[in-house]
Amino acid sequence: MLLCKIMVNQADDVARIISSKAGLKYLGPDVDAMKAVADAYSKRSLKYFETALRDYKSQLEEDPIVHRHLSSLYDTLLEQNLCRLIEPYSRVETAHIAEMIELPVYHVEKKLSQLILDKKFAGTLDQGAGCLIIFEDPKTKAIFPATLETISNVGKVVDSLYMRSAKIMA
Repeated sequence: MLLCKIMVNQADDVARIISSKAGLKYLGPDVDAMKAVADAYSKRSLKYFETALRDYKSQLEEDPIVHRHLSSLYDTLLEQNLCRLIEPYSRVETAHIAEMIELPVYHVEKKLSQLILDKKFAGTLDQGAGCLIIFEDPKTKAIFPATLETISNVGKVVDSLYMRSAKIMA
């Protein structure tokens, strides 16, 4: 249940659950491990997350289901941190991002390329220059939604006229 709370972005509830009457009877290293993961996730800190994984390795990595969910959680946390770090830039060196997030450059480049391919943000990696170029979000012009609405309304009118003609012909 604690892992589920963390996965649905309610990591702050973990401490309340643990300190409740029902949670007190389950205290032990397994609950401490989940509390450490929840604290790291609520602080959005990869460093604390990796520390929790290292300190509670037997509790968190031996169970394949927990391990899989925690690796997914790690990817989500990394993605959020990278997006937050690159937000103010239009062009930034990948080495600088890696230094700020305290991860190897290769790992950061790999995740950035995945984010670009998944269209989480618009940009390109210039590996020759060792930088990330972030594109401006293309603004949709006001005429496109209005045109789509007009076409939808014309479709409704045509359907209505077809129904009337079908009644007349019958």
